[in-house]
Amino acid sequence: MFGPDKLGIEMDFGYRGMAPMGDFCPFSASIPATKVELTVSCRNLLDRDTFSKSDPICVLYTQGIGNKEWREYGRTEVIDNTLNPDFVKKFIMDYFFEERQNLRFDLYDVDSKSPNLAKHDFLGQMFCTLGEIVGSQGSRLEKIVTGIPGKNCGIIIVTAEELSNCRDAVLMQFCANKLDKKDFFGKSDPFLVFYRSNEDGSFIICHKTEVVKNTLNPVWQAFKIPVRALCNGDFDRTIKVEVYDWDRDGSHDFIGEFTTSYRELSRGQSQFNVYEVINPKKKGKKKK
Repeated sequence: MFGPDKLGIEMDFGYRGMAPMGDFCPFSASIPATKVELTVSCRNLLDRDTFSKSDPICVLYTQGIGNKEWREYGRTEVIDNTLNPDFVKKFIMDYFFEERQNLRFDLYDVDSKSPNLAKHDFLGQMFCTLGEIVGSQGSRLEKIVTGIPGKNCGIIIVTAEELSNCRDAVLMQFCANKLDKKDFFGKSDPFLVFYRSNEDGSFIICHKTEVVKNTLNPVWQAFKIPVRALCNGDFDRTIKVEVYDWDRDGSHDFIGEFTTSYRELSRGQSQFNVYEVINPKKKGKKKK
């Protein structure tokens, strides 16, 4: 059984997991713009580590209109031991309808805590325009990663969504009871991954909790998240929560999942916010 332990709503005007956002003023620019949120995922990246998988990060650059100089816009978080990262941190950008906005996504395998990218292994890059992403089917652009001759560098997937004007933030805390035991010599090390649904039925990552070690009855730390990160202002939009058992080598074991919505979650701690964690592959085989 599964449910939020505490849930409250506060007003907020920013989120540390996203790039800084300024208000767009229609009188300060000659071309109309809207704010879009970019989410980045990669598949089959190069493995540059000898005894483990790469620890990828994605760095976004924008190009100046006049001098064509590339400037760093922002970085995602680093995800350890994976060649198929789904980055939680988003890039928030102003989209100008009639302006060509050139973007470059560089990928690196992070080998130390140094912010200097030259000290990390280059995994490849992808060039596109913001209009190319927004104009793709479902505003989802999938392109080959290039930049290392003779190497198959994998693919990168960038999804755009226009941001709503919802400025609320929510404080939530989750706990779980009697989760499946996945570790042979100990209990599970569970963490949660939150996704919001898209119009085509797919899901996009929006939050990941910390790992609680060696327990089947975890209580995760309370976290604050913008409502628009969870549902972009649509309170009935499906939110999927997956439960995993963390493994050091990145091959996290899937425990189960459940779906809800922000409207349901906003009811707070009650019988309405207790969920069964279901593994669809095992649903017919066991009751737990």
